[in-house]
Amino acid sequence: MTEDFSSTRAELLRLRDQARAQVAALDSDLRSVFEASRSSNADDEHDPEGSTIAFERAQLAAVLDATRRRLADLDVALQRVEAGTYGVCERCSRPIPAERLAARPSARTCVGCARG
Repeated sequence: MTEDFSSTRAELLRLRDQARAQVAALDSDLRSVFEASRSSNADDEHDPEGSTIAFERAQLAAVLDATRRRLADLDVALQRVEAGTYGVCERCSRPIPAERLAARPSARTCVGCARG
């Protein structure tokens, strides 16, 4: 494969740093929501003013979970760069198209195997 792994690695590190920062911010936001709900005796389940605290907590938790998964995927991609297997489908061992890697740098499978 003629991929420039140094630029790939640098981009994956940048994306990982970005994901780490997002995890930290979301974790802080979620802790703030928990703290606010503990100190409040509001009946958020019946508040006509919009979303409930429970709903906000659930949304933040879901986004935090997805961001943690993205971070883990980026860590695996970096391991694959180090092992020389980045850009090779884990299922069929064919090259993953550059377009797919550009759109999803942590892709571990080609489009065909991702569908199946």
